[in-house]
Amino acid sequence: MTTPALKLAVIPVTPFVQNCSLLWCTETLEAAVIDPGGDVERIAAAITKAGVQLQKVLLTHGHLDHAGGAAEMAQKYGVPIEGPHHADAFLINAIPQQSLMFGCAPSPACTPDRWLDDGDQVSVGRLTLDIRHCPGHTPGHIAFFHAPSRLAIVGDVLFAGSIGRTDLPGGDYDTLIRSIREQLWPLGDDVSFLPGHGPMSTFGNERQTNPFVAD
Repeated sequence: MTTPALKLAVIPVTPFVQNCSLLWCTETLEAAVIDPGGDVERIAAAITKAGVQLQKVLLTHGHLDHAGGAAEMAQKYGVPIEGPHHADAFLINAIPQQSLMFGCAPSPACTPDRWLDDGDQVSVGRLTLDIRHCPGHTPGHIAFFHAPSRLAIVGDVLFAGSIGRTDLPGGDYDTLIRSIREQLWPLGDDVSFLPGHGPMSTFGNERQTNPFVAD
């Protein structure tokens, strides 16, 4: 049986220009939105344009620019929220306070229907995404990996030419570097990744050129 193809659309949202993504199975047209930080109507327009059916909301971590629109999105479509790791519960619960701190419109806290741990899997149609727990930017940060497509969605763990901040609550530099080297690099140099902000890159390119984590 052949593996159905994955399609991905990137939807920049919020003043932080965060890479929300719409990911779907080309066979079933069932989709997931990953990290809907806000601008829910813009995300909804992308779902309509793609002609897909939203199946779930997925979160890499609990920061406002990634999770601020999750509750509204889940309620609008009647779908569950999966992720992040339970260690980010304190951030998920504090989304309303994060909104005030950054001077943004109030965003409600959300309660994930399923917390995700290292080694778990989530399904989107006939696609299967593997979960990697990658703490350091936040304690409960996770990455999603679709092995057949050689694609990872890594949130704010790793960027093209940089790494995630570690000066926010629960952040730790040494833990983040360890997560990148032990959880991401073994997936393969050929893996393309979508970061939480900025352009895509490959793990191989970052291993060669990224000043924070180059070999």
